[in-house]
Amino acid sequence: MVMLLATLFFGSLASWAFLFPENFNAVLPFYELRPMHVSAALFWILTGAVSGILHFRNELFAEKKSNSLAETLFVAIWCTTAIVIFVCYGLKLFGGREYWEFPPVLNIPILVAWALLMVSYYSRVHFSKRPVPQYFLMWCTGILFFLFTFIEQNLWNFPWFRTSYLKEVAVQWKANGAMVGAWNQMIYGTSLYIMVKISGNESLALNKKSYIFYFIGFANLIFNWGHHIYNLPAAGWIRDTSYFISMLEWILFISIVQDFRKSSPKGSEKKHSLPYQFIISSEYWVLANLLLALLMSIPAINRFTHGTHITVAHAMGTTIGINTMILLGSTGYIVKIDELSARTQTRLKFAFVVAQISLSVFWLSLIIAGLIKGYRSVYLDIQDFNTIMQPVLNLLKIMSVAGVFLLLSFGWIGVVYIKKLFSTR
Repeated sequence: MVMLLATLFFGSLASWAFLFPENFNAVLPFYELRPMHVSAALFWILTGAVSGILHFRNELFAEKKSNSLAETLFVAIWCTTAIVIFVCYGLKLFGGREYWEFPPVLNIPILVAWALLMVSYYSRVHFSKRPVPQYFLMWCTGILFFLFTFIEQNLWNFPWFRTSYLKEVAVQWKANGAMVGAWNQMIYGTSLYIMVKISGNESLALNKKSYIFYFIGFANLIFNWGHHIYNLPAAGWIRDTSYFISMLEWILFISIVQDFRKSSPKGSEKKHSLPYQFIISSEYWVLANLLLALLMSIPAINRFTHGTHITVAHAMGTTIGINTMILLGSTGYIVKIDELSARTQTRLKFAFVVAQISLSVFWLSLIIAGLIKGYRSVYLDIQDFNTIMQPVLNLLKIMSVAGVFLLLSFGWIGVVYIKKLFSTR
């Protein structure tokens, strides 16, 4: 939750630093705030996903033992490394690659921590039920394949991978695309587990559709990177296949959420709970991003949109609208947020509505900014970047204001979550 608050804070500051560099360059320039924002988002997604998996694993296996030594060491190394990373950014020490822009030596403790997590997780799994629920398969797959993709993402440290620019970029973008598929396995598995618990309908994780969803997600993990290398020399069928699989996974997820809605009794109090609302909101954002991604996949449109703010809108819609909504639903379920007073519940739901409206404005501003930038650079063939960006900056100001409201709404929800967690413990 602290990483979520940091993501929102650094992201909001970064947007204003980009718009008004003269006011920020002396203290917190954009090039320093951006990696802070990106790394905080990365740690929020990964830590939020792992926290849910570890908690729900104990629920699933009725585990009452205290944390294992491996798990305790994982938490200690993981959190310490995250703190050191932000200290490095504050000292302007960089050196990594996209998403991991801190000094590469810090990837070693991250790798050690993840290995300890795998030891702790797999050593305490003793599943005897048949068939195995689909969310459990997704958790196991996501944890394992994050290790593979993380190692692949760091292959650039070997000189052989840097002998060719295209080779290094292809491996980097491929690894980052597959890594998204790995944490999607963990996050979507968590959403399915919560849907089962809220509805009481175990068949959501045992029917044929859920297993098809798992295998499509697994294929997405392996092939999702195809459209990440759009600008690199590659066969067209690679991009087409990856887009088809990515879209199919989202369509199946929407279908499963629809089944979840149907299985929840009408008028049920659970339908008014915050975790339920977060899961349902993720469905709407999946629909919105599905439509945007389908349009972006059309070559004639992609010619205008690639590298514009529409790409950013797609990334933000996925990270905030889908992943963050699911993780806030997961965390709310863990800390039993629905036990709070009616007054606090009302305030939380108001903040939830403000967050949805703010994210919509934020998302649409980026899309319109991208359309204008693409039109001016491709159709009008304007070469000077500053000239291209003049009308775009006004829309980015709207985006930045919406970002402030996202910070306030999600930030307040995050603070309430943290207070509830400590009061419970």
